[in-house]
Amino acid sequence: MRHAVDHRKLRRNPSHRKAMLRNLMNSLVRSERLVTTVARAKELRRLADRLITLGKADTLHSRRRVFQLLSDKRTTDKLFSGLAARFDGRNGGYTRIMRTGYRVGDGAEMAIIEYLPAETSAADAKAKKAAPKKAAAPAGKKAAPKKPAASAAKNVAPKKTVDSSAKKGSIGEKKGGGSAKGK
Repeated sequence: MRHAVDHRKLRRNPSHRKAMLRNLMNSLVRSERLVTTVARAKELRRLADRLITLGKADTLHSRRRVFQLLSDKRTTDKLFSGLAARFDGRNGGYTRIMRTGYRVGDGAEMAIIEYLPAETSAADAKAKKAAPKKAAAPAGKKAAPKKPAASAAKNVAPKKTVDSSAKKGSIGEKKGGGSAKGK
């Protein structure tokens, strides 16, 4: 049984594992979507959710803790400016892992880990459906018909005609007397 097992070792020594997870966290915050193995994605999910929780606090202490985990000022700023605000109404579960299949080289199971998209509340969704669409033009007034673009008509080249004798033979086959234009 796996009682009191804290984390996955991922077959790496501690310094290599820490550097790899830091790089994965930076990539996930930067692009919000990442393709990796299932084991790495599950380990990354713990840290990625913790980043969002710290980002929602938005204190100096939480900024310093996030920077300590990421070691990159741009991704830290992105986390606090936009990514954490997306999950204000949500308490945990900020990421999703979707299994995609097996890697060709070694057969490792692959997955996509991504931050969930911004939520819209049920009241907002109903309001969008109930909102009337654009009002139609009054019956007395008609919209002016669209005119074709003048510049497009000027640049059209005349169509070329093809010799009927060139159509008879197959490609690469030369029959006597025919023109070589169509071949």
